Amino acid sequence: MHAPMLILLLSSIAAADAAGIGVTYGRRATSLPPPADVARFLARGTVLDRVRLLNADPLALRAFAGMGLAVDVTVPNALVPRIADSVAFARQWVRDSVAPHAAAGTNVSRILVGRDLISQANRTLLLCLVPAMQNLHTALLATSLHRQIKVSAAHSLGVLAVSTPPSAARFREGYDAAVVKPLLAFLRATGAPFMVNAYPFYGLTSDAELDFALFRVSAEGVTDAGTGLVYTNALDAQLDAVHSAMKRLGFGDVDVVVAETGWPWAGEDWEVGAGADHAGDYNRNAIRHLGSGVGTPLMPNRTFEVSIFSLFDENLKPGPMSEHHFGLYHADMTPIYDAGILTAPESVGPVSAKVTPAAPAPAPAPDAGAADSGGRQWCVPTPAADAAVLQENIDFVCGGGMDCGPIRPGGRCYEPDTVQAHAAYAMNLYFRSNGQHAFDCDFGRTGVVTTVDPSFGSCNFT
Repeated sequence: MHAPMLILLLSSIAAADAAGIGVTYGRRATSLPPPADVARFLARGTVLDRVRLLNADPLALRAFAGMGLAVDVTVPNALVPRIADSVAFARQWVRDSVAPHAAAGTNVSRILVGRDLISQANRTLLLCLVPAMQNLHTALLATSLHRQIKVSAAHSLGVLAVSTPPSAARFREGYDAAVVKPLLAFLRATGAPFMVNAYPFYGLTSDAELDFALFRVSAEGVTDAGTGLVYTNALDAQLDAVHSAMKRLGFGDVDVVVAETGWPWAGEDWEVGAGADHAGDYNRNAIRHLGSGVGTPLMPNRTFEVSIFSLFDENLKPGPMSEHHFGLYHADMTPIYDAGILTAPESVGPVSAKVTPAAPAPAPAPDAGAADSGGRQWCVPTPAADAAVLQENIDFVCGGGMDCGPIRPGGRCYEPDTVQAHAAYAMNLYFRSNGQHAFDCDFGRTGVVTTVDPSFGSCNFT
């Protein structure tokens, strides 16, 4: 390797290390390795220096004690209103869920409030976001953890009403004054970043857009007519859109962090770009670019912290096949493809034999022609579904901002008070709210589409 090229490569790696490279550790899957094994692998076998937990699971938090990785924990959506309403409850949550692990050597660096609350349709939950963040910060002050642990939240690009061109981006109308401005003011005051989930994969409509999404040098640049700046990749455009929207409200100085980005290594036939080769290209290039110090057209000469989604495939998640296949590693910790994050890249070996996904978990098909004939459909649990998994389905749906009031105490569907009955309502709610596709009733093979109305008494599932 020529000396100038070697110097450039080493400089890029050093910059990436300074910015921080992380991974999202989701656990909605079967047959995952124990958290202790995962923590040791990440600390000793990869270049990663941080991990994002999608909850505050004590088993996972204990596993990262003494490992040196920065750990972000997440407050479940269902707890956000209680934390917003009560400083006392916020203090109790910090005392129970965070402080003991920080004292035991887990490097907790952030508390993230909820999952993508701003893009949820539940305005009541949304309005709890900033009060919850404020109460958690107060609780951290009481335990002297406020210097070590910052409070923030991760948001999808759904927070933006307009995202193209980047210079014209703005937050969704009605949310900017009520939620976003107070949120940004809090982040500025506490030195916490605005965290965004950025996925160029979801913006694809044809193969012709792949070069732009994958950072390929052959990509034709896109000019922002408002600034004259040229964009050579989709991720830069997405990050600058967020920056422009923040600057429009007077908060252009708040730091931007890539809380999630990634690419599925398998997907449905109709999902453009899904594949192991593209996933490897995207993740390697994203890490290299964000850590290079080049920055973006509107935020030049800087690095970005980035976390890749996700550590493992999650076969218990609902949605199309791609939702199950964002993983970097198999359950035995062998790489699905080379993402460029192993400390010994040569250990990856051939990956061609490892990139054939297991057969997808298809939801049983509804009666033939039911949708075409106008026949109504519902999603209900399979008879043999495990109660623990059904409870996870309830938490996923109801923690995501959907209205599960009818299955709360006193609600019209609360009785019978069983996991199976409540799961039937929640799973059907998700199914009917997302287009009634078969994959929206998959839930890791615990859901089935039926043409028999499961409504009972005053509980109407429609």
